[in-house]
Amino acid sequence: MHIKIQRWLSLMLVFAVLVLGGCGTPQSAALDPTNSSTAETASSPIADNSSSQTSDLPRLEGKATVVLTVKDSKITIEVDGNNAPITAGNFIDLVERGFYDGLVFHRVVPDFVVQGGDPQGKDPNFPVERLGTGSFVDPETSRVRYIPLEIKPKAAETPTYSQIVDSVSTPIVLNHSRGAVAMARSQPADSASSQFYIALSELPSLDGSYAVFGYVKKGMEVVDNIQRGDHIESAKVTQGSENLKK
Repeated sequence: MHIKIQRWLSLMLVFAVLVLGGCGTPQSAALDPTNSSTAETASSPIADNSSSQTSDLPRLEGKATVVLTVKDSKITIEVDGNNAPITAGNFIDLVERGFYDGLVFHRVVPDFVVQGGDPQGKDPNFPVERLGTGSFVDPETSRVRYIPLEIKPKAAETPTYSQIVDSVSTPIVLNHSRGAVAMARSQPADSASSQFYIALSELPSLDGSYAVFGYVKKGMEVVDNIQRGDHIESAKVTQGSENLKK
């Protein structure tokens, strides 16, 4: 019993560290969806009208390859539009826009995740410790683009949207294995926008609560050496761009 309590306290400490890294707005990117003190409690921006909202979002029909350059080294990511078409489509669209070029990894938690994608990071005068609240604003609408939580159960033909899936009772396709690439979000299920993270270890506790959309295929040693404040020098789609449907 004592060991179980210690393990539980350790896990809660890790989540607390993540939450303190950035909070307070719809794209707070806190990885703990139950921490209402650090995340928006407003209703989901998509769930109220899911079908019409998701139809306007980019989709990836198939797979694509993205290469991130960090500290002159390459990280190759296979993006899976077969099992996470909207989440993958959003990421590929942002990469093709050059959105991630020059942004920083603002959160690094050893043996847990490295996280980036806050557009405020392009301002050299914006403190790194204050990053974690920014989102992608679509220039065509001047509004933040949110995407729904997208989780595909193994027994389903299509993903489940806008709700957390209990991955213990309902096994899912895309898990948080080491090297998984997933979208960060705040408390509302549909609050993800542009911030993403890469898992530094196997993280089954996040399965079903955060949308994995790809995996690092090469360069995980580069990911392991990322430090807070390191820049994404460039992000390029090298294969599969024809699978993006807008």
